[in-house]
Amino acid sequence: MERLNLASSVEVPHFIGSWMIAPTSLCDDLVAFFEAHPENHAQGKIAGGLNPASKKSLDLTIRPRELQQADHRPVRAYLDALFACHQDYLTQWPFLQSILPQAHIGSFNIQRYEPGGHFLKVHSERTTLASSHRVLAWMTYLNDVSDEGSTEFIHQDLKVQPCRGHTMIWPAEWTHAHRAHTLGSGVKYIVTGWMHFPAVANVS
Repeated sequence: MERLNLASSVEVPHFIGSWMIAPTSLCDDLVAFFEAHPENHAQGKIAGGLNPASKKSLDLTIRPRELQQADHRPVRAYLDALFACHQDYLTQWPFLQSILPQAHIGSFNIQRYEPGGHFLKVHSERTTLASSHRVLAWMTYLNDVSDEGSTEFIHQDLKVQPCRGHTMIWPAEWTHAHRAHTLGSGVKYIVTGWMHFPAVANVS
């Protein structure tokens, strides 16, 4: 066989949406929420379970059924801001807007990384039948980080240093494989999850 190169008349986009969430005080509220619920903290897992060589973090999982609890007000406020980012993302990609006009979000995580913490395993968010409903991944950095701890998108040759309030939305596919580099010092907080296909297709 012979490999062929297809020429494009436009610069290929990376499809990674980027915003500064407002107000950034939402980030402080989520960090406080995380620290107020130590009973719900668990060691971060990958698809195969616990593996500190691949991922080393402390996670708090938030489930949709919990969102109406009184102490989850900061989480609800954050989701309102995230949905605004999602709506702006859709304006950039009209076809996506036609198939995913609303964000469907399941369980998601607030995560804390201590010095030496990481998610060094290169991974994407849609790799099995169980995760095939995921369309987009999202993440907000909840504090500034100056000593390593960046997120690297492998195929895009892109590294992003954590900055309080910086929010990203990107395709969940293998094309956007990424990893979180080891944190050198301090602490790093993020909130991250996925946006899903609806249960019923939009055929209009």
